[in-house]
Amino acid sequence: MTLLGIGSRIEHPEYGKGVITNVSSKEYWVTFIENGLETIPLNDEFKVIEATVDEVDTVSFSEVEQSLRDLLKKWSDVSEIVPIGDKWKGGKIILEPGQAGLASKEIPIDTFFHKIIMVRDRLRVMEQKINSSKIEEIEKIELQQYITRIYGSLTSFNILFKSPTNHFVGEKSK
Repeated sequence: MTLLGIGSRIEHPEYGKGVITNVSSKEYWVTFIENGLETIPLNDEFKVIEATVDEVDTVSFSEVEQSLRDLLKKWSDVSEIVPIGDKWKGGKIILEPGQAGLASKEIPIDTFFHKIIMVRDRLRVMEQKINSSKIEEIEKIELQQYITRIYGSLTSFNILFKSPTNHFVGEKSK
């Protein structure tokens, strides 16, 4: 079955003559002279008056949205939403100084967790910028090793994550 392109003219037994104004993966959007805009299945019965080819964009909005999300994740410092473990929600971190007479500091754990996620996301962006840069391969490898060690230093915070798929991973033992 050949897909008709946008601008193709058809005659439908129920709706009459019309022009295809959009094509999705399942249906044509046709503006009919007497019946206005209708959607019809791609395999519906109709007569082709004039066909246009190669004018079809069957990418769905959700596919475009996912591609944009992937690009932003890869090339910007936009943070993904990473859930904190349920037992930590609403909790706080208390920092108590070792010297007597000094006040302790309380930080909402959600704020602390968000900052950890920002560090992780910025490390990922740095990693990608290093990998796509024009520096020598040996320098890329050395910088990558530093980043891996940084991830390893951050593994202590893995207890805060709801899902193990979001954990920091450092060097793995061989």
